[in-house]
Amino acid sequence: MLIVADVHAASEALARVASRGETLLVLGDLVNLIDYRTGEGIVADVVGLDTVTAIATLRERHRFEEASATWSTRVAGIEDRVRRDVGSAMESQYRQIAEALGSVDAYVIYGNVDRPDMLEASLPPSSRYVDAEVVEIEGWRVGFVGGGVPKLGTDGEVTPSAMAEKLGRLGPVDVLCSHVPPAIEPLARDVIGRGFKGSVEILEYLDEFQPAFHFFGDIHQPQAVQWRRGATVCRNVGYFRATGRPFSFPAKSEGDPRSHREDL
Repeated sequence: MLIVADVHAASEALARVASRGETLLVLGDLVNLIDYRTGEGIVADVVGLDTVTAIATLRERHRFEEASATWSTRVAGIEDRVRRDVGSAMESQYRQIAEALGSVDAYVIYGNVDRPDMLEASLPPSSRYVDAEVVEIEGWRVGFVGGGVPKLGTDGEVTPSAMAEKLGRLGPVDVLCSHVPPAIEPLARDVIGRGFKGSVEILEYLDEFQPAFHFFGDIHQPQAVQWRRGATVCRNVGYFRATGRPFSFPAKSEGDPRSHREDL
């Protein structure tokens, strides 16, 4: 199977991956609100690049409350129009993503920038929206939990109690797939944005159930892409919008990948 995260509207690259015909796991953040490398994205198109630049600068300095306040100030009085225009642009990007997925067998969770209901409604028939579910894929019991940790109040953020409830519905699995990393410093700290976005609830789940693997995204420039927590190999599958490359994971019938893959 192939695994990607943080697609952020890179529909052409996603189409190339889907054309390989392998089972595809998409671990959230399918639309591009803001590309913090360039400032481009839906937000810049709707409210202007100057607003994006101001917010990005504050986020880079880890001043998230000021970033939220800046956003509130810039959209004061035009909130309804901004939300409508952002929603319309997101729908357009979701349609492009759906076209890119085509008829490939895909499993999709939502990330912090996604609108879960909009994402679910946009997916093609061959794709399955999954959240707080366990699916057997190529011999592996794979558990899926969508959503991001609370930071800016986006639709795709999940409260700690809600995340704990979703994880509690999984029980033991071979592979855990989430959008966010566990609350392990090197995995959850972005070296560029300097923000920490790790889930304590996911970490507690790993400690209790010890799945063989945990795959996730969300952190675009992590201090480390891989870490072991007990028996679990935790792996950031990469910032797909920047790399265009999926992470390849073998079927269980091919044996434990830790026995023959240096990167696992």
